[in-house]
Amino acid sequence: MTENADLTCSDCRQKHCYRQDKHYPEFCATEALDPQEREELVAFYSGDSQDAAIARAAAEIEGLYYCKINRVEETVAFARRIGARRIGIATCLGLLEETRTLVKILRLAGFETHTAMCKVGSVDKAEIGLPENLKIQCDSHEACCNPVLQARLLNREKTDLNIIMGLCVGHDSLFSRHSKAPATTLVVKDRVLAHNSVAALYTTHSYGGRVLDEKRLREL
Repeated sequence: MTENADLTCSDCRQKHCYRQDKHYPEFCATEALDPQEREELVAFYSGDSQDAAIARAAAEIEGLYYCKINRVEETVAFARRIGARRIGIATCLGLLEETRTLVKILRLAGFETHTAMCKVGSVDKAEIGLPENLKIQCDSHEACCNPVLQARLLNREKTDLNIIMGLCVGHDSLFSRHSKAPATTLVVKDRVLAHNSVAALYTTHSYGGRVLDEKRLREL
């Protein structure tokens, strides 16, 4: 049996923290929160910092547009509410056409856009120590993704908000670490599921059941 110390939010069935209409489970992080830390967080979110402005903008959009507009429109609304003028886009090579459409939308909305594609710098994978047999096409120049350079290029443009368009797992982590502007994700890369990663979770009891194969998961 799992000890309470090992239980976290994913084990909760109450979700009392949202509406306070049920009760907190024994392992609840909200219940265990130091009252002073909670007060500090409330003060933080209600303050004048950029983080506070982002938190309020996101909450306002949720309240105004819940289930009414799509994420592209939400991104426009968010950018406007945080006072963003220059928007950077860190895009995957495979989503460049979609990025062109996004750029058109953002410019129609009145924003200035700057795009940095993942293969910028054209650094061959072999140069960073990857064996040739781990390239998609062996014995050819195959540029690695360069999320740090993407972030640096957008930093130089002094963007106010950066949008992640389908960067690979891990590369998105590096981009977020090095981006000076706040970063939001519009598209999550998933070549197999047409960039709809949550389908893997929705289909665990049907044709997607392989994701519950423990042996297979441990071999990935």
